[in-house]
Amino acid sequence: MFDMPDVILPALNEEGALGWIMERMPKGYRAIVVDNGSTDNTAKVAAELGALVISEIQQGFGAACWAGLMAATAEIVCFMDADASFDPIELPRVVAAIQAGTADLVLGSRQPEPGAWPLHARLANKVLAFEIRRRTGAAITDLGPMRAANRQALIQLGLRDRRSGWPLEMVLRAQEAGWRLEEVPISYRPRIGKSKVTGTVIGTARALSDMSRLLAQH
Repeated sequence: MFDMPDVILPALNEEGALGWIMERMPKGYRAIVVDNGSTDNTAKVAAELGALVISEIQQGFGAACWAGLMAATAEIVCFMDADASFDPIELPRVVAAIQAGTADLVLGSRQPEPGAWPLHARLANKVLAFEIRRRTGAAITDLGPMRAANRQALIQLGLRDRRSGWPLEMVLRAQEAGWRLEEVPISYRPRIGKSKVTGTVIGTARALSDMSRLLAQH
């Protein structure tokens, strides 16, 4: 019998989105907000809303995710962006196969609403997903950051990337370790606030560079 999952939310200036996220967090799920150098009131708002708040001074999506993983204590951990582009209500569907013991890593496959996913970011995601399928045989269509896995097993994968390559490295190492991967469809909404990565061409290019380097290494 599993305890309720911890939900790791890397956050950089997301004070405007946290209220919506926290009010839709499934009962019993603990939110861990990792403040990754915010200049707004992200940490204060998150704490007031009942989240566990930790600070990670090393900049980078992977650094924030790793810090959250180290702070988590639940047997199952979830990851999702803190910009309200993902709906926490859907987390139990992502977690279900982990709890049932039929999958080791579950990824949310984004079903975007109009305007939620810029074309350049969507194309980059398609290219990366194709490369994963071609190189590993994993039936992956999306590298979306809403996902769930067993906490201790994830730590043992030894993920090293601390930048935008974190989501890809997790999939690559999980595949190498013989994990059972599964995708479930999830909704994808226009984010609240300004995007730091996929909303800009420069940010997407930087993320694509990080992930291309990982693909070359693996």
